Amino acid sequence: MAESTTGVQIHQRRRLPDFLQSVNLKYVKLGYHYLISHLLKLCLIPLLSVLIIQLSHMQYDDVYDLWLHLQYNLVGVIVCFTILVFGSTFYFMTRPKTIYLVDFSLYHPLSKFRVKFNDFIQHSRLTGDFDESSLEFQRKILERSGLGEDTVVPETMHAIPPRPSMHAAREEAEEVMFGALDNLFQITNINPKKIGILVVNCSLFNPTPSLSAMIVNRYKLRGNIRSFNLGGMGCSAGVIAIDLARDLLQVHRNTYAVVVSTENITQNWYFGNKKSMLIPNCLFRVGGSAVLLSNMGGDAGRAKYRLKHVVRTHRGADDKAFRCVYQEQDEVGKIGVSLSKDLMAIAGDALKTNITTLGPLVLPVSEQLLFFGTLVARKLLNAKVKPYIPDFKLAFEHFCIHAGGRAVIDELEKNLQLSKVHVEASRMTLHRFGNTSSSSIWYELGYIEAKGRMKKGHRVWQIAFGSGFKCNSAVWQALRDVKPSPKSPWLDCIDRYPVQIA
Repeated sequence: MAESTTGVQIHQRRRLPDFLQSVNLKYVKLGYHYLISHLLKLCLIPLLSVLIIQLSHMQYDDVYDLWLHLQYNLVGVIVCFTILVFGSTFYFMTRPKTIYLVDFSLYHPLSKFRVKFNDFIQHSRLTGDFDESSLEFQRKILERSGLGEDTVVPETMHAIPPRPSMHAAREEAEEVMFGALDNLFQITNINPKKIGILVVNCSLFNPTPSLSAMIVNRYKLRGNIRSFNLGGMGCSAGVIAIDLARDLLQVHRNTYAVVVSTENITQNWYFGNKKSMLIPNCLFRVGGSAVLLSNMGGDAGRAKYRLKHVVRTHRGADDKAFRCVYQEQDEVGKIGVSLSKDLMAIAGDALKTNITTLGPLVLPVSEQLLFFGTLVARKLLNAKVKPYIPDFKLAFEHFCIHAGGRAVIDELEKNLQLSKVHVEASRMTLHRFGNTSSSSIWYELGYIEAKGRMKKGHRVWQIAFGSGFKCNSAVWQALRDVKPSPKSPWLDCIDRYPVQIA
């Protein structure tokens, strides 16, 4: 963004790089390293399958001949039996448990706190904190943001002047978290005492006692619950929380995990005139999600999805990436989150790493061969071959791209060669609820369900960006034709969507 001396102008930020045109081989090998590290498991399954098929075709005489042969080869029998027992034991002891997503719940923001664009600007003017240049800048950001006029800000921000306080921030957190959790426990009919793991993520509000402690106190969760509170990890923390819950479910048997993702606006509204710190005011809105995970096979029949993969990419070692989304004070001491002009380029680099690591895990073999072949030809043989862009539509039926802003969605649609339908959930979530930070990918999944598009076997890719700088992906597969939750906030408006966004 840039400001002229004669007025406010909003220039297009540096666009997302055409990352698939400049893939680094070291990123590709990360995905293949995963496959190689699991080679024994991958080979054991087909070998056992072949053995079972062969045994099923044997006649009585074949079995008798085999028995006679084995009687005189005791050493061979012992060796084969030992290998079979060791291999089977190793496989069953080390194979990861299947993680089921039983259901999830979305907080439904109260419509009485929605903020229309004209009200937003008029309210900002009445606070007396913004000069005319900043007000005009915010107006133009709103018009180009992709947000609609039904998005919601906290109750305290509707007061004139706004009264942000610790008490008000706690009230916002309780309203969102408890609203989502009340719905979750109701639709799943789960007794909160059965929850063994609790992970809460909220980037900018971390009170004492913690948000996770607030939930434990409200629902009187059991004393030995393993609770975690993730702070300062940005909009991609929802996937990080899922990854943490998955790891814990691999260790602790027969239990449930709840993941709560939210953000808190009350104490993090910026009341200054630095342009790079005004953008979050225009984009971030109230929202939150609660997800119920299970590692129990008995939940397979009622669960909606199973978790296939989580791939996390962290670019924090690079100083520019580390500071591109940065909470700080401006020149007059007012606190806000500053967005760097290099944000799109840094996001593209993180996305490039993440996608090329994820590719070998999800792409069909034909796509991998074409992609890898042209990549080697370009990088190692210096051949003038047009880069092959893998068709991720062959790996996924649905895409949940973090609704962080219109520009990111536009560029991912272009770079991944997606259709309008593939990015519809992201655009409509941004329009209806705004940027709800780490919970936005769940509002997008809720949109797909409400449209009746999620069928058995469908795969969905959730991808989110966050400060640090991070890019994280989660891949789920539907276990049945999925219907929306009866408490979904999309049900009262889904017939109006999709809408045309100017």
